Amino acid sequence: MTKKALLVGINDYAPVGAGGPDLRGCVNDVRDVANTLSVLGVVSPSPRTMRILTDARATRAAIITGVKWLIKGAKKGDVLIFHYSGHGSYVADVSGDEVDGRDETICPHDFATAGMIKDDDLRLLLAGLPAGVNLDIIFDSCHSGSATRATLDPAPEEQVLVSRYIEPPIDWGFFVDAEPSLPVRGLLKSRASEVKKAAVEEAGLNHVLWAGCRDNQTSAETLIGGVYRGVFTYHFCKALRGAGVGITRKRLDAQVSTNIRGAGYSQIPQLEGSKASLVEMVFT
Repeated sequence: MTKKALLVGINDYAPVGAGGPDLRGCVNDVRDVANTLSVLGVVSPSPRTMRILTDARATRAAIITGVKWLIKGAKKGDVLIFHYSGHGSYVADVSGDEVDGRDETICPHDFATAGMIKDDDLRLLLAGLPAGVNLDIIFDSCHSGSATRATLDPAPEEQVLVSRYIEPPIDWGFFVDAEPSLPVRGLLKSRASEVKKAAVEEAGLNHVLWAGCRDNQTSAETLIGGVYRGVFTYHFCKALRGAGVGITRKRLDAQVSTNIRGAGYSQIPQLEGSKASLVEMVFT
């Protein structure tokens, strides 16, 4: 059985250094996930089994190459993990396959010149994944058109919230914004996920999706213990380390949601997968 992980975290958006729509907690998220997977024995901390892309190295081409590396040679029983922390956005759907008229996206370091990575791109990459492969996709980013909240002035930790959302350029977003009544869906989420459930069952899905927030929300990063972190990733790793890999995905999702709510944050994580995958033990 092969166990591999692709971990992507982007604080520094092009241009390198000050000037891009930069974040602060995404590289810390990657470090937290890498340590958690290593400590729990899920994925060995080796370049052969764990690939890490941060900041300027997390280009569109590098992320796509990383996903191809992750699933190459995958077979039944393998455990694969793709974690992304960074900005999310959307573009107008031109293929007509999205009920909300949007293709949700993640934003590589060079998205302004190379383009975003659409949900259609990821679905195409994953289309040939063999049955029985355990692929968990974890996104700590925004997938909605909600206005961002950001304050960089000194303030109590619970008030320093930055939304991981990029407003799409007018040539990408105008046609979607013209239909404000359309529902907003999350990246790689099925139509079934429009129903607000703690965990969404989707028959035939060839991966499990963990999203940092519901369809119409934003994922936040903030100071936690004096360190900038993604709210979802922090609580996900903390709950997983506490429970170990003997916990089911559904129970872990419930625990993470409870902890985030208890900490006073409004975002609600979303878990999506087949009925069988939701009750399986996580990362096994």
